[in-house]
Amino acid sequence: MIAAQDLHKEFQFPQEGESQLSSDTDLEDTDGKNARTGKGMAAKKGKKAVGDKTKGGGAGRVPGVSWVNGHQQENGMENITLFEMVKMGKSATQSIVDDWIEAYKNDRDVALLELINFFIQCSGCKGAVSGEMFRNMQNSEIIRKMTEEFDEDSGDYPLTLSGPQWKKFRISFSDFIAVLVRQCQYSIIYDEYMMDTVISLLTGLSDSQVRAFRHTSTLAAMKLMTALVNVALNLSINMDNTQRQYEAERNKVIAKRANDRLELLLQKRKELQENQDEIENMMNAIFKGVFVHRYRDAIAEIRAICIEEIGVWMKLYSDAFLNDSYLKYVGWTLHDKQGEVRLKCLTALQGLYFNRELSNRLELFTSRFKDRIVSMTLDKEYDVAVQAIKLLTLVLQSSDEVLTAEDCESVYHLVYSAHRPIAVAAGEFLFKKLFSHRGPEEEGLPRRGRQSLNGSLIKTTVFFFLESELHEHGAYLVDSLWECASELLKDWETMISLLLDEAVPGEEALTDRQETALVEIMLCAIRQACECHPPVGRGTGRRVLTAKEKKTQLDDRTRITEMFAVALPLLLAKYCVDIDKVTNLLLIPKYFDLDIYTTGRLEKHLDALLRQIWEVVDKHTDTEVLEACSTTYQYLCNDEFTIFNRVDIARSQLLDELVDKFNRLLEDFLQEGEEPDEDDAYQVLSTLKKISAFHNALDLSKWDLFTSNYRLLNTGLQNGDMPEQIVIHAMQCTHYIVLWHLAKVSDGSLLKGDMVTLRKQMRAFCLMCHRYLNSINTAVKEQAFTILCDLLLIFSHQIMSSGREQLESLVYIPDSSLQVELLSFIMDHVFIDQDDENSSTDGQQDDEASKIEALHKRRNLLAAYCKLITYNVVEINTGADIFKQYMRYYNDYGDIIKETMSKTRQIDKIQYAKTLILSSQKLFNEMLSELGLSVDRSSSAFCGIKELARRFSLTFGLDQLKTREAIAMLHKDGIEFAFKEPSPQGEGGPPLNLAFLDILSEFSSKLIRQDKRTVHMYLERFMTFQMALQREDCWLPLISYRNSLQAGGDDDTMSVISGISSRGSTVRSKKSKSVTANKRKIPDEENSCSSSDAAWNNREQNVQTAVMMHSPHLTSTVLRDPKKMRPEDNYTTAYTMPTEQHPHQPVLPQQQPQHHHQAAIDYNTQVTWMLTQRQQAEARQQQERVSLHYAKMRNHMQQAIRRGSGLMEDDEEPIVEDVMMSSEDRLEDINEGMDFDTMDIDLPASKNRRERTELKPDYFDPSSIMDDSVLNVSMF
Repeated sequence: MIAAQDLHKEFQFPQEGESQLSSDTDLEDTDGKNARTGKGMAAKKGKKAVGDKTKGGGAGRVPGVSWVNGHQQENGMENITLFEMVKMGKSATQSIVDDWIEAYKNDRDVALLELINFFIQCSGCKGAVSGEMFRNMQNSEIIRKMTEEFDEDSGDYPLTLSGPQWKKFRISFSDFIAVLVRQCQYSIIYDEYMMDTVISLLTGLSDSQVRAFRHTSTLAAMKLMTALVNVALNLSINMDNTQRQYEAERNKVIAKRANDRLELLLQKRKELQENQDEIENMMNAIFKGVFVHRYRDAIAEIRAICIEEIGVWMKLYSDAFLNDSYLKYVGWTLHDKQGEVRLKCLTALQGLYFNRELSNRLELFTSRFKDRIVSMTLDKEYDVAVQAIKLLTLVLQSSDEVLTAEDCESVYHLVYSAHRPIAVAAGEFLFKKLFSHRGPEEEGLPRRGRQSLNGSLIKTTVFFFLESELHEHGAYLVDSLWECASELLKDWETMISLLLDEAVPGEEALTDRQETALVEIMLCAIRQACECHPPVGRGTGRRVLTAKEKKTQLDDRTRITEMFAVALPLLLAKYCVDIDKVTNLLLIPKYFDLDIYTTGRLEKHLDALLRQIWEVVDKHTDTEVLEACSTTYQYLCNDEFTIFNRVDIARSQLLDELVDKFNRLLEDFLQEGEEPDEDDAYQVLSTLKKISAFHNALDLSKWDLFTSNYRLLNTGLQNGDMPEQIVIHAMQCTHYIVLWHLAKVSDGSLLKGDMVTLRKQMRAFCLMCHRYLNSINTAVKEQAFTILCDLLLIFSHQIMSSGREQLESLVYIPDSSLQVELLSFIMDHVFIDQDDENSSTDGQQDDEASKIEALHKRRNLLAAYCKLITYNVVEINTGADIFKQYMRYYNDYGDIIKETMSKTRQIDKIQYAKTLILSSQKLFNEMLSELGLSVDRSSSAFCGIKELARRFSLTFGLDQLKTREAIAMLHKDGIEFAFKEPSPQGEGGPPLNLAFLDILSEFSSKLIRQDKRTVHMYLERFMTFQMALQREDCWLPLISYRNSLQAGGDDDTMSVISGISSRGSTVRSKKSKSVTANKRKIPDEENSCSSSDAAWNNREQNVQTAVMMHSPHLTSTVLRDPKKMRPEDNYTTAYTMPTEQHPHQPVLPQQQPQHHHQAAIDYNTQVTWMLTQRQQAEARQQQERVSLHYAKMRNHMQQAIRRGSGLMEDDEEPIVEDVMMSSEDRLEDINEGMDFDTMDIDLPASKNRRERTELKPDYFDPSSIMDDSVLNVSMF
């Protein structure tokens, strides 16, 4: 199909200068789609004779008013068109239709031409049907002519344009058609002219290849059909009334029977029957000519229009349309691939199932398509899933027997969906299924209490909650049921009764598990009533409450306070020893209105609550319970309320007792000469747990707990036999002490001496945690590491931000030894394999949940350390050991490492680049230590490092100017590392790390043209003349790297050599995507690389570089033309090279470092002699180089073509370049002497990347050259 382009927001229509139309001409249906028997369409087969007017056509025109080419004219002045009137919507649709009907009565040809142009213009066509076209052209010819005049500059047309004006136009367009038919339903639509012409036109347009015509005409035809259905319905009602009147008159006795009335009734019924037959013929023409073809149109919007309207027909005129002949179209379209169409199907069916009378006639359809509707509850489109659930709810209301238990269960679990509309719809279905049916035995039950109807419904809710086996999602269940069952969920009186009252004889009491579930549901209902927003994971945020909702919220909070202020102490007393129940019950007071304790004279119940909290603290050592008690005290101790003193006294008495007990136990525990027994250790631990839990929410500074805890930690460090849990909680408690002290200092409420005390305590505690990093206990080390990271971050230079310069003395910067130990901890406890961890733990680690929990813990540890890097607390280069694990542990920590690299790059781009290259160097050294000194560049380890370097290069983005200095520094460090170590083979062999240049070439594409020259010159400082002439396999990394720097030297385009040897320099597709790679296990070993950076960072444009004047500059192994040779004193560089001689820079025999000028003269003499000897062999060397490049390219293409399937999903599509050998005879640089002609070969997207690990070590082996028959491409 041709998706024709449409016009823009404003439409201008060319007009033709015709004055009057004198003949009636119709648009014919050339395809014969609308042929039908009887009156109407069949009568329109041929052309009408000129002047053949019927029913007043052309008579009685209003003087001075005429219609020309669809434009209304009055006294020669052109007025607004019908399309523009409907578009602007300034006039009522009724008046527009009335004006058109009046014009039709005056001259139906002109008015009909206006209506035809209205549909054409509504499609966005700039053309107009003229009177001549209307008289002399066939229907198909007119449509073809309009298609030719269609504006294809834009794909938009009125029905697809956005904005309020065009949304209103769509509504006005539909209303116009409906009103037009309604106003014409008594005469004009039966004149065998207007409707036949319009239907013929719309049918032809709906079959057009132009989308705008097809879309607009389909909408018009479907709305026209809907209007005709209304007319047919009215005719059917009138016929039934006439028939009843006729039967009533005929049944009268002969003396009272009015024969004239019988004659009139018979005549009226006959006319109505003829009209109904005519309407049915019109509807059949539209249905068969438009709907049957367009309900499966390629455009989803057109299909949706058809399905939406057929639903309206079946609902309006069920006697005619609600049968299997029409329902099948809706059923078939339930499988449509577009969610918009499926949504229209469901909404159409909802209108049918909502009516019980209609739903009874859908039994066959329901049995046929029920399974499809049930499966749509899991539709990928959320809106479709919601409507599918609502439709099943209507099906459930119509009949309980239609849906099976399996069908219902597939909907039940959706109450826990994270998408709230789906969950709410599923909650309504659940409520209708389980709670809406009342048996006769439930009638007459009390309204509240254990024996009430709500009591049984609450039990049913509890049973469902337990059977779903998602016990931690009680808040989701309550939220799902809130809109339909809020009255039930707010019946807290019945819930309290179920928990406190004893079961009556014959009643089954709740089990312990059911009571726990009921307490959780009760707490979730209280939270939902008081907070009035969905739980975490549902909804984007808190919405603004209306006045009515705020009043309901206050009323509910008052009811909760009055009810639970009395009941909560009783509930705590009954379930005091149950951890789960007590934890949930202790969270209820934070939703209280504390003023009610005073206004309602409920102080005695407050005292009872405080006593029960004391009992809970005394009996429990579970951290969750203790923290709930601490939170409750924190909320109740609000000095804004009158109950503050009462609660504060109770809290202080509790804490005094706990602190005294702790000090007493600690003295006994530490003074014993022998090892303390388990009972003493348990008492100390339980008391310490309680103090630590309270210190989390409350300030306990006045009890001076730092000394006791520090003494406990110091003793444990000296003796080494302290139980791990005591050490962990002692560190946690001391951490809270330091933070509360800092909070007071930050507020300015303490004196200067307090700041000194805080500084001493903080540093002593950090030193203590530092020493505990060497503990043999893993849990203790993890706690020390976590607290250290938090303290280093809190007391970093960030503490002085926001105008807090007075805290400068508290800044704590970790020394190098601490940074090393923190990094060592990460490497030893985070970057480990799951199997290694399993071998060191008990059998519980085999459980999948335990593995996930362990991974979550390791991720937290890594995140804590990475925050130190991103906030510049530790040196950025310490991240090198983290970054090098990016590929190996991508699935576990890839997101954390990637975010850390992003933040680090924002802090310091140069230091970030140096860290990346250091990561690559560390991996390279680890590979050498594992595989030996000989580097196999096809090994998985080397390819893994190369792939990691490619990933690193992508993090610099596309703006090369922003990262110019950083990339240049990266290459500098990489070059120095490659030439740092001498050759293990002795003089004449390649340096040990020379293969690293192959990895470094991955970053060449990020260099701009000027910097490539500068880096190339810096590279040649480390090369001897013999190195430039080497062609053995071991020297290929140097050749590849040099080519990557030379490529694009003049035009910023990369050569094919660079593209093959360094993936970062290939010609890439428009969108570069990340690649997900398998983990590669690489041994860890550190290596540091020193480099001189000071001179490199000094950027001087167009300045003479002294060192380049006295150093050999070997830009190529081929002699340049004299006209292209540049003097050494005219080099323009982006960066100035260091002036000092690199310790590993090769020195020619005649060159003495201490005599620069003499060395330069000796070097020039030597070069002159060498160049003289090389003149004769220059042609052979040039040919050899060309062959090597050609062999490399062909070898790469051969590997790419021979690869099998198995694409990586995120790769972009590569472009492989072919290199044509130069026919020039001049001896020039390879970049200047070769003509690069490229051809694009469409290869699978990932083959060039995935097979990187399969590359052979020798790219330049001439034996690997494929002949032209393999590629079927002529190379010359």
